[in-house]
Amino acid sequence: MDFNPEGLVVGVFWDQTYMVHRGRTQTQRQERHVRQECAFCKSGAIPYFGDIETLRTFVSDRGKIVPRKRSDLCAKHQRRLTHAIKRARFLALLPFSEKIH
Repeated sequence: MDFNPEGLVVGVFWDQTYMVHRGRTQTQRQERHVRQECAFCKSGAIPYFGDIETLRTFVSDRGKIVPRKRSDLCAKHQRRLTHAIKRARFLALLPFSEKIH
């Protein structure tokens, strides 16, 4: 590996040249995820186990709770959402999993 005057590392990997800047390739630096504002913080609502339509948007088609990275919720509302989904499942308002045919 060689160093440029700009501090970039240039190397050869499988007969292809690539540039690394602080441990990331050029395409990885461009694909950063911009975090959106929490939907519950924006509307001022609180996750409630009786609001099934809202809860279903945060459950995948397999019946799993969507992680915080995909749901774009803050940590506080993600914890409350998880608790509300589990409570709705216990009361049979939401299924634990989808039917397997």
